[in-house]
Amino acid sequence: MPKKVKILVDSTSDFPKEMLKEWDVDIVPLYVNWPDGSTEKDDTREFENLKKFYEKLKNAQELPKSSQPSIEDWRMKYEELKSQGYEGILVITISSAMSGTFNSATLAAQEVDIPVKVVDSKMASTAISPMARYARELLNLGAELDDVAQELEKKIKAKGFGAFFYVQDFNFLVKGGRVSKFAGFVGSLLKIRVGIYINEEGNMVPFTKARGFKAIVDELLKKAEAEGFTPGSTVDLYMVSCDNMEELKEIEQILKSVYKVKNVYYTPTGKVISMHVGPGQAGFGIEKY
Repeated sequence: MPKKVKILVDSTSDFPKEMLKEWDVDIVPLYVNWPDGSTEKDDTREFENLKKFYEKLKNAQELPKSSQPSIEDWRMKYEELKSQGYEGILVITISSAMSGTFNSATLAAQEVDIPVKVVDSKMASTAISPMARYARELLNLGAELDDVAQELEKKIKAKGFGAFFYVQDFNFLVKGGRVSKFAGFVGSLLKIRVGIYINEEGNMVPFTKARGFKAIVDELLKKAEAEGFTPGSTVDLYMVSCDNMEELKEIEQILKSVYKVKNVYYTPTGKVISMHVGPGQAGFGIEKY
């Protein structure tokens, strides 16, 4: 019998809630810290709750800041899973280039007596979800925890997962400190969409700007191809948007004309990702087989 192993992701994974049970995944939340001193957990995957948060963001004069789960948050979660009978834990975190979450999860792993492997996804948002799918597939086949972590790291290094999206208000990313203000990327330009991808170092990089919807999607497809997601290849898609479902559905149809798509999952951005990308964001995580 395969060992009982839980997969943990942090809340920046924008994990599709309908897959939590099937893939035996749980989410450890980051925190949203508002300028007035109030703090809330990034702990909902319910669209109606997130819609209220998007409205709050749109009307905020000053944006909140995010903070990682503490070592104690992780330690308590590990202990809780041990008490539930789990024999091992695989943790997949947001890129260590973007957050200290990987470090706090790793330090907490040293304080418990249940095997914990922590993997740096080198990604964010819906590029993390397919990593959990891949890991669960290996675990179901009877692979040991250490081997699963190793195989996952190999596939990350081989660019088996990607994230490509655009934002419609670049200022959110600049204010959130997640990207540098590159020359030529001026967020206040009206109706300009900025294309972003996550590079192999795990940083969000703006790579293009376009005025129309079709033009920006074409740019995303070119970048995805340049990153090894060649047209005609077999993929899973993880569609993600911050209050922009209409364009997201159009992107799905375009992607289906480019790739052989096995599965499609939809998810809204969680609170922390939303405060960095801003309302109007749309894009996709992708896994190649």
